[in-house]
Amino acid sequence: MKIRAPRGTNDILPQDTAKWQYLEQKSKEIFSTYNYQEIRTPIFEKTNLFQRGIGEDTDIVEKEMYTFEDKGGRSITLRPEGTASVVRSFLENKIYGHAQPTKYYYSGPMFRYERPQSGRYRQFHQIGVEVFGTDSPAIDAEIISLGMHFISELGLKDLEVRLNSVGCPKCRADYKEKLLDYFEPYLEQLCSDCQNRYDSNPLRILDCKVDSDKDFMADAPKIHEELCDECQEHFSEVKEYLDLLDIDYQIDATLVRGLDYYTKTAFEVVCNELGAQDAVFGGGRYDKLAEEIGDRDVPGIGFAMGVERILLALEEQGIELPIDREIDLFITTIGEEAQKTAFRYLNQLRKAGIKVEMDYLDRSVKGQMKCADRNNAQYSIILGGNELEKGVATVREMKTGDQEEIELDNLVAEMDKRVE
Repeated sequence: MKIRAPRGTNDILPQDTAKWQYLEQKSKEIFSTYNYQEIRTPIFEKTNLFQRGIGEDTDIVEKEMYTFEDKGGRSITLRPEGTASVVRSFLENKIYGHAQPTKYYYSGPMFRYERPQSGRYRQFHQIGVEVFGTDSPAIDAEIISLGMHFISELGLKDLEVRLNSVGCPKCRADYKEKLLDYFEPYLEQLCSDCQNRYDSNPLRILDCKVDSDKDFMADAPKIHEELCDECQEHFSEVKEYLDLLDIDYQIDATLVRGLDYYTKTAFEVVCNELGAQDAVFGGGRYDKLAEEIGDRDVPGIGFAMGVERILLALEEQGIELPIDREIDLFITTIGEEAQKTAFRYLNQLRKAGIKVEMDYLDRSVKGQMKCADRNNAQYSIILGGNELEKGVATVREMKTGDQEEIELDNLVAEMDKRVE
């Protein structure tokens, strides 16, 4: 029997991990310029964290969570998203007692039991940010700007910001009643999922992919037209701040996001070349989540972006990341004594911070030079009996073929000067 990776997961091999490392490093560089600091949370949590935070009636909690009972009889869930865990950490460690706002970023694997498809896996990876302690509309705009800054630095184009407000508990309660009244005559025409959502979570009907093209959907009440004065003012200011940053956006009345914790601002950034799974990143404000999880009134906002989606978008747009796949030196040896001497210098060169490799398969000189080519080596150092007798190494520049002899005693210092 062949053992394969579980369905919906995939191995990230060395030819691809360099891309992942580049994205992670680039995100850290950019996020830090906005004064965001890294947080790392466990990949599993107590199940009730997600039940309380995400919402019992969401698809994630109802259908998609990897939940199991541990040896102590506790219900444990592999995290399906990052926000609830970060909020739990913020509350548990009493960070609310520090000067606010608090700005975090994170990256890592998430887990959802969904039908695998392009850009969507059962183990997937997200890069995200969260801000706590301020309800300023300016932070909403900063969050969107930060995400756009990052993906624009990668070279992605043809991106669209979709924006909405999902209101607060006060105005959303009235809006839900209007939705129920509107959809009641069409209840039998809705898909089975939306029929189930009708009573528990009617806002989710608006972003249903199955029902989206049905004629009656276009005339459904729009939540951004039903906001209370406070939410309307907040939404207007978010748009004003986005205008100050010259960020174009489209108001999308169907954008409600899939999680119960969102309040006021909701947004997605999509890449129009990705088809059905077109969202590159998205998020919104969740001013009541800390209160739901830990009985403390702390406003929050954040976003998450899918690493796999970003890589897919880069591939679709033919964008090559500036990945350094070269090594500095390859040591080619002739004879056993030369191999042992090379091994000693290999160690010294690496400690000097030089990327260097040598042959371990007793290849011929020709085979070793081919190996140097495959590794994109900038230089090849040739060591044989003649070189050892003279106390030198022959250094060849691989692109030009130029070579010269360098004293072994000066080899490390000389190569440290030459490598780019």
